[in-house]
Amino acid sequence: MAAPLAQASAGAPLALLSPSGLWLLALLGPLVLLYILKIKRSRRRVPSTWLWAAAQRDLMARAPFRRLLAQLPLLLQALALALLALALARPASRGRELTGDHVAIILDASASMSAAARGPSGEATTRIELAKQLARDLLSGLTPGSDALILEAGRDARLVAALDRDLVRLRAAIDPVAARDVEGDLGAAVALAVDRLRQLGGARRIVVITDGNLARPGALRGVSLPLDVITVGDPIDNAAIVRVDVRSGSAGSASGEPPEASEEVQAFLVVANFGAQPRDVYVTMRQDSALDVLGSRRVLVKPGERLPVVLTFRPSPGDYRKGLVFELSPRDAMPLDDVAYGRVPAGDRLPVFLASAGAGRGDPGAGAQPGAGAQPGTASGGSAWLERALASDPMTSVTSGGLADLLGAPGLDPDTFVVIDGACPPDPPGGDLLIVNPPPGRCFGTLVGPALERPTLTSWDTADPRLRFLTLDGVHLRAASSLTPEAAARALIRAQEGTIATDISTSSRTGTLLGFDVGESDWPLKASFVLFVRNLLEQARAHRAHGITGPARTGEPLRVSVPATARDLQAIGPAGKRLDVAQRAGVAVVAETPRAGLYRLAWQGPQAGSVVVPANLTSVAESDLTPKPLVAEGGGEVAVSSAAGEPDAHTEWTWLVALAALAFVVFDVWYFTRVPRRLQGTTALPPEATDGSKVEERARI
Repeated sequence: MAAPLAQASAGAPLALLSPSGLWLLALLGPLVLLYILKIKRSRRRVPSTWLWAAAQRDLMARAPFRRLLAQLPLLLQALALALLALALARPASRGRELTGDHVAIILDASASMSAAARGPSGEATTRIELAKQLARDLLSGLTPGSDALILEAGRDARLVAALDRDLVRLRAAIDPVAARDVEGDLGAAVALAVDRLRQLGGARRIVVITDGNLARPGALRGVSLPLDVITVGDPIDNAAIVRVDVRSGSAGSASGEPPEASEEVQAFLVVANFGAQPRDVYVTMRQDSALDVLGSRRVLVKPGERLPVVLTFRPSPGDYRKGLVFELSPRDAMPLDDVAYGRVPAGDRLPVFLASAGAGRGDPGAGAQPGAGAQPGTASGGSAWLERALASDPMTSVTSGGLADLLGAPGLDPDTFVVIDGACPPDPPGGDLLIVNPPPGRCFGTLVGPALERPTLTSWDTADPRLRFLTLDGVHLRAASSLTPEAAARALIRAQEGTIATDISTSSRTGTLLGFDVGESDWPLKASFVLFVRNLLEQARAHRAHGITGPARTGEPLRVSVPATARDLQAIGPAGKRLDVAQRAGVAVVAETPRAGLYRLAWQGPQAGSVVVPANLTSVAESDLTPKPLVAEGGGEVAVSSAAGEPDAHTEWTWLVALAALAFVVFDVWYFTRVPRRLQGTTALPPEATDGSKVEERARI
């Protein structure tokens, strides 16, 4: 295969790699000054003065300068000085010759491209800057009549510049390209380039500029067009935080200390060393926008080791849901992965609100005795059983009240686990939801039908986390409402007569619907009832700790649970820039998270609030900057090369210009030292002819 990259032709545009050398041209002034200054004279006797009249007139002039005359030595010396200044400025022809009528240039913009690198002259730069300069050089080498398009390969492919022959516009489109804090995917960009070039005629070629640290090594396989992969950057050692998890735990306090006093925040990190030498680093933890260090450890990470590190601190009530920053010091060649982010969990003490229909605070109906029957849609005797099961968890804070108290609570925690007995309001506040013994009608998509007398339980969904590790064998019900869920898959507990428990979860909360009064059954007398309530609490506690519906990794959409009544939603990125955010069914979605850091969402409405969500890179593939063999396979022609192995983008002409300057200097020396030929027909003056008047004769010294 013919190499697409070759030396630029002699007619390529020139560039000065060191323009400061042109300051040598300032010596042209003193050189010309030497040729216009009058020269010191000496006295000589000559036979006659009429031959020296011009010299005598010049002697009588009082001006220190004389008229500049064209002289060959002056011309030779000026040319030599100008060429020497040009040689010091390092003239070079720019660009590589790039074959192809239509060329697609793909710039890898993944996180590893932000690593430090050295430029051609040894200057400090980054890999992405080397890639951008290489792309500009390739554009300079386009053959006449060719066009090119520019693509950026981050998490997704992005068209930087469409097919164009205007090199000025193409170079201007390259300038704003920057490395993103994401795992790269060259496959999407290559597929987009193939799709754009497939329908065009003539010679087509794809050039990929990358550092070779591919999160998906198979991205370059199966390409149907000629593909050239050029790698930039040298292998460097790097240490990184490749995993972070923040949880609430117990400090193992002394006996008698209340659980809340022993609560501590535990941060679990994994520090990896991808270098060939051990790394002695400090791992620190602090709150966002604060300088005080909450925890710190000094660790020695061996080459190739992934070392777990645990940092802890005792939180105060004002610390909950605040952002955390974890740092490695000293920093290395890739500062991006030396920092990770987290959030202080809301705490292990889960707030729980138990609301009974028709009962308010202090109403005796809110705490009816177990076993007291109740009609669907009214406060039941099961409320007492529910309150006892909820309070049996030492890390819960249970509040009982009426439905009006729940709906009118102004400062209710948005992560509160809400239990409603005897009612089904459309948009109850709080987090995860349990509805018991609802009235007939629609309840979160499930149709509550007529009562079933003494239903016989036949099956339950043991794969659901709410029903794990328990059995309902031997549980007897006096009555239950027939439930018709939107889909059969949402049924949790089935009886011989129909479904009596369903999943009513939405995109923002987990919901469970029990179509019977637990007080009219013997279920509270069995261990499975307490285990069922514990499963619900653990699930609500996990949702409270995370507050998102998926992993918060850079480059991926960020999904955050917000109240269904939220309005005027705003999202602010780590750099303080406002981001586009969409909201639907209690979930806020930020489509793009290109930077690692803390994202802040705030909203208005009846349950106004805000949340901080961390997004991290934590990618082994991007942080490992050690050399890797890059092999591309495909149906078309494929070539993998290094930018260092390609012909230099600048063909320097310094030595050629310096040799030309030396030639002029040698010629000037020869001209001054040559022996002048005697003119024919001239005779020497006799000695006696030297007796004459004294005149001034010009002589050079």
